[in-house]
Amino acid sequence: MEIRIQKADLTDLDLLMQWRMEVLHEVFPSSEYFYPEGLEEENRSYYEKALAAGTHIACFAHADGEIVGCGGMCLYQEMPSPDNPGGWCAYIMNIYCRAAYREQGVGSSIIHWLSEQAKERDITKIYLETSESGRGFYDKIGFLEMPDMMIMPG
Repeated sequence: MEIRIQKADLTDLDLLMQWRMEVLHEVFPSSEYFYPEGLEEENRSYYEKALAAGTHIACFAHADGEIVGCGGMCLYQEMPSPDNPGGWCAYIMNIYCRAAYREQGVGSSIIHWLSEQAKERDITKIYLETSESGRGFYDKIGFLEMPDMMIMPG
């Protein structure tokens, strides 16, 4: 199976939204989670602003003549440090592949493409969050645990 990754832009906004909502419903099943009013509109607004500003890179994976997966990467700058002198970070998110195409290289193709986009921008701090079920996938690609991270609940 040949996999082709295509960068998405503002002309793909409706398609991006369709895929984003599919991802959210897969990751956060509606029977278990409450979807706040306006969530879809907030996501649309995010894409509109971030794609225009170049602070988000989105892509689609094509195979067998159709879109079979998607991914994105938020780019932002933090204070420079010895391990990240430029301060730029790439947070990979929204990695998703439809069930019929899983374990066929789609996800790793998306991750590789996004990582290359970051490296082309001289960004070396590339990270993501994962579910327990996705941990093995990201381990195989080469991601390492970040045991020193914490989060404050909302």
